[in-house]
Amino acid sequence: MSAFSFQLHKTAGTARRGSFTTPRGVVETPCFMPVGTKATVKGVLPRDLRGMGATMILANTFHLHLRPGEGTIERLGGLHDFMRYDGPILTDSGGFQVFSLTKLRKITEQGVHFASPLDGAKLFISPERSMEIQRALGSNVVMAFDECPPPDMTGKALRDSTDMTLRWLERCLTVELKPHQTLFPIVQGGMDADLRVESARRTVALVPQATGFAVGGLAVGEPKPVTYRMLEASLGNMPTDRPRYMMGVGTPEDLVWSVDRGVDLFDCVLPTRNARNARVFTREGSINIRNAKYAEDSSVIDPSCDCQACAGGFSRAYLRHLDASEEMLSGILCSLHNLRWLVRQCEEMRAAIEQGTWADWRDAFFAARGMSPRVEDAPTKEKPEAT
Repeated sequence: MSAFSFQLHKTAGTARRGSFTTPRGVVETPCFMPVGTKATVKGVLPRDLRGMGATMILANTFHLHLRPGEGTIERLGGLHDFMRYDGPILTDSGGFQVFSLTKLRKITEQGVHFASPLDGAKLFISPERSMEIQRALGSNVVMAFDECPPPDMTGKALRDSTDMTLRWLERCLTVELKPHQTLFPIVQGGMDADLRVESARRTVALVPQATGFAVGGLAVGEPKPVTYRMLEASLGNMPTDRPRYMMGVGTPEDLVWSVDRGVDLFDCVLPTRNARNARVFTREGSINIRNAKYAEDSSVIDPSCDCQACAGGFSRAYLRHLDASEEMLSGILCSLHNLRWLVRQCEEMRAAIEQGTWADWRDAFFAARGMSPRVEDAPTKEKPEAT
């Protein structure tokens, strides 16, 4: 029997509540996965990840291949022992990092040639090599190697990119993984709904028994309504009895819009990156602790939050002082808050779907932010902080 399984408990329209069983434990979905790019979630101890209710986390194949190298990690017991995290770990394939290295890489049918951003050394990653690296890292969910097209790619170039991702998937499948590992293929297709549909159908046909499926190439700079039209085109042609992973989204609003359309798993660096820049989540939306109006604000980030920063009584004024003084505790406390915020939001979303109150919860969520629940009404830029 497979060590992986997915059980769908309840739905509300297309929103889903499920459980994803892995060799390292059960992941209750919808679930936000904190990102530990270099085998660490920045500023957060594994103990604190567990304490805040996080279950599954993500690590980065590309960066760990560069340093310290997958061989080193494998000899030291694999990612779980190396980073002292005992829960499920997902590794991305390196495809998105290749996408971001526009001036340092060349994509061919064989794979990607690129210059190391560390020392300029010439390197090469193929679909097979990505699988070998992830096998050595020892993660539980291994992502297929794909090409992430830029949002403005169209026509023949986009068609060729989508087709190549499917050919690369076939090559990924030739590499045998370890018994505790499974592969998630990635649906691409850029901002072309017809290609999204085709990519999803062909991906499922290639790997009909895949443990789960991912939607990639979204939230890369396109308008929000386009993101969710492409997501719907992808999800509408994927199995409903497997977990669905939307890659790279992490605002509270994006999680609600995505869950409403049937997504189960998410990841994003935004919560911790924003935290290091003193930007934190509240019921009314994000606020920037650096703003002068918080200099003598004795309130916590959000009184409804039970994170270590809020429950511990650390004031906005204190966090602002730490940030201005370049003290690392500011980023740590704000990271603990932002991550717990999204983990707790997922807990609330699961409860709302289970209790049959999803639509009411969703509408109240957006009302508290002064936003419409319709993604078509989303601002092109983040709403400015209320004064």
